[in-house]
Formats: sequence, structure tokens, C-alpha cells
Amino acid sequence: MNVTAADLVEQIRTGPSGARVGAFFDLDGTLVRGYTAAAALQERIRRGQAGPRDLARLLLAAADGGREALGRTGFAQLRGHTVDELTALAGRLFTEKVAGTIRPDARELIRAHRRQGHTVVVASSASRMQVEPIAEDLGIRHILCTELEEHEGVLTGRSTGGMLWGEAKARAVREFARASRISLRRSYGYADGAEDVAFLGAVGRPYAVNPHPSLHQAADRHGWPVLELREPASPGPWAYLGTLGALLSVDTGLSLGMAYGWLTGDHRRGANLGIGLAADTGLAFAGVKVNVTGAQNLEKARPAVFVANHQSTLDALVLAALLRHDFTAVAKQEARFDPRMALIGTFLDPVWIDRSDPQRARQSMSRAVRRIRDGESVLVLPEGTRMPTPRPGRFKKGAFHLAAQAGVPIVPIVLRNTGELAWRRSLVVSPGTVDVAVLDPIPTGGWTTDDLNAQVAELHDRFAAVLENWPSASASAPTLSAVPS
Repeated sequence: MNVTAADLVEQIRTGPSGARVGAFFDLDGTLVRGYTAAAALQERIRRGQAGPRDLARLLLAAADGGREALGRTGFAQLRGHTVDELTALAGRLFTEKVAGTIRPDARELIRAHRRQGHTVVVASSASRMQVEPIAEDLGIRHILCTELEEHEGVLTGRSTGGMLWGEAKARAVREFARASRISLRRSYGYADGAEDVAFLGAVGRPYAVNPHPSLHQAADRHGWPVLELREPASPGPWAYLGTLGALLSVDTGLSLGMAYGWLTGDHRRGANLGIGLAADTGLAFAGVKVNVTGAQNLEKARPAVFVANHQSTLDALVLAALLRHDFTAVAKQEARFDPRMALIGTFLDPVWIDRSDPQRARQSMSRAVRRIRDGESVLVLPEGTRMPTPRPGRFKKGAFHLAAQAGVPIVPIVLRNTGELAWRRSLVVSPGTVDVAVLDPIPTGGWTTDDLNAQVAELHDRFAAVLENWPSASASAPTLSAVPS
């Protein structure tokens, strides 16, 4: 029996609630596509820390004993490395590589379980260093994994209690459930490989996730549902062609706007025309549609300081299509020399911020205040960089200082899934639909410097809450073509 993620989310929503219901997720091949250890091995090879002899031992281990022996051999090769070193490496690899392999449907399932108050657990044969960055990003507090032995912060190459594999994982799940007073009969389990048959058999609601053939056969024998989760987008030939068309159309739209402004002597009107044309045609060529909730807030209070979360290179195109007219942006000084910013910089004339020089940064912000008072809105991405996942990063205070000094409201724009269509630094955009929620303007009158920390924290938490519990679509939530222009 096959089940979709959407159907399962609905079943979870209407099923039993409370912490006595567990949701146990395998990691590799279940929450993420592929294997997290592959990124670490590639990094070790790149650094010269794993040579031909190490690779030969891994291959022999896999041939003789399968993935369990491969895991033991891989952990043995970490002998002599410090915990701090590998923890830092795991965090960096998560940002650069692993985050983009998390399955979007897995995020939705975890959100559904968390909304029901279930106890959500990662149960994996991977090490804690591999699991923790993923669990933290997904909001999962409980981890069952292979624990590596260490002495004074240095790994010995051994585990403290053996690999959490096969029956050992099932036993760990049963022991955790007993200690946490979880009813396994009412609990959910998710895994992709035959080694997890015992684990799935320990729970009352097992799901074979994108299963290997051997697990698929076991699921058929036991009557377990098969759950196919969407993979993270992998650009195909049409995505490359669409992206090329989008880039050309953006340049054409901006050039037409520039020509109009030059011919009429009205630079601002030319810029507005060019930005609208570039954004609309660029999204059309890329095959990207935008569903907007709260579109009326885009025009409710202008000029304003618009703030948005930042996941992708696609964000700029989506935000330009939303804001459309009479706006500029705050951008870091380093981006000024990016060739891709040449035409865009001409149109928006961004306020460049030199973050290495506080005095010059303050002068730049003063220029931004003057432009707001002249009728322009300003777009700020308060995270300061693209985040590897939808979870919002720490917000900097610049946008809040700016809005308070200029005496204009802050308008939050929450981007839900631009990172799914163009992950982080990717220049290729896959076709799809982006969801956007434009929240009510936030007045800043009466704010003082002492208020800012609380205001920043409150808005960050609001972004996180909207992403966790996305607002329902309604008749008043138009697609991009209905956004006021």
C-alpha cells in the first residue's frame, strides 16, 4: 500500500496527540537523500587525510560486511582526531552540502508530529556529530545514534556501545520508549533499508520510506505502507534552459527600462518599468510561480523598510516582483564588485554597507534614511547571508535602526521555499511554486535603542512561527499576477 506525504500529514493531524506518541526517524536515506558520511569522506580526501589505503580498507569492509562493517571501519579511521575538530567540520559540511539533501516532505512530516506534541527522535547508526546539525535544524531534541569513544577530547576509533544497527537500533528505540513512557503501539517509525526491519517492527505505525528493494519486499510481507517522499530539486535540462532565458530576459527588461528613463528623462519611472519587466519575464522563463498571502500589505504603508529571510539567489527575483516600484536595497560592500550586480546596481542604486568600518556603515545608513524620507522604500535581508535551510538565521539590527530613525514601519516578507528551487549558491533555478507571506506592517514610532534587541528577537521568532505553521491560502491570497502594481 502506498501513501503520500500529504495524506500522512493529514492522518497525523487527526490522529492521537501528546508526548506518549513517538515519531522515530532513520537519518541516511530517510530524512536526507544519500549518506551524510559521504560528504565527510570527500572532505577528508580533499584535505589529504584519507589516502588510497584508507579507501581500499573501506571498500573491503563494505564488500565483506556491508554497511555495518563500512561504518565501523570509517569510525576507526577517525582515531586521533579531536571531537571539537570534527564537530566544527560537521557543522560546516551541513551548511555547504548536507542541508541541501534534506527531503522537503520530511520537514513537513516532522512539523506535523511536533504540532501534535509527539516525541520526535532521530534513530541512526551515524555518529552524534553527523546527526546533531540536522536534528537541530529540524527541531528534533532526541537523538539515538552510535556514540564514539573519546579520551580527553580525542577519538579512540571505537564506539562506546557498538554500532546502532539492525537489532541494536530496535533495542535502543524500545529502551528509549520505556524510559520516556512512550507507547510504541501508537508510535510511528520511518526508515529506508532492510537493516531497519527490526526497528520498524518495534512500532505500531511503520513506514518504508523511498525503500530499497529488499525493504520494499519486507513491507509487502508485513503489510507496511510505502511512503514516497519528494527529493530535493535536481536541475534538469529544462531548468538550465529556463535559467538562461531568465537571465537574458532580466537583462532585456532592465535595458528597456533604462532606455525609457533616458528617453523621457524620468529615471525613477524607467527603473520601475525595468524592474517590473525583468522580474516578471525572468520568473516566467524560469517557470516559477509565486503564491502570495497578505499581498495587500505590500502597498499598505509605503515608504517602509521591507525585511525578508534569505535562502537563495532566487530571492532577489521574487522580491523584485513583489516590491516592483520605488524601492532600493541595502547590500554588503563586497557584492558591489559582483558582475551580476552591474545592471541591478544601476537601477536600484543600492546603499552599500562596509561592515568592516562602523563609521562608514553609519554614514551609509544615514543615506538610506534620507532616501526613505524622499519616498523610497528599502529592502533589507537581516540575516546578512543565504541560509542553507528554511530555518531563519540570526537577525542583525540594521533594518530596525533604519526604520526607527526614518520613522517608517517594518513590513516582514516571509519566503517559504525559494531554497527548494535554487539551493543557496546555485545559479540554476528549477521550475516550481514559491510561497510568500507578507505580514502586517509593524509601526516603529516610539522605539528606542533599548527596545531593539527585544524587537529583533520578536520578529525573528515570528518568521520562525510563520514558517512552522504556514498561513492557509485563501481567496485573498493571490498569485503573483494579482499583486498590486
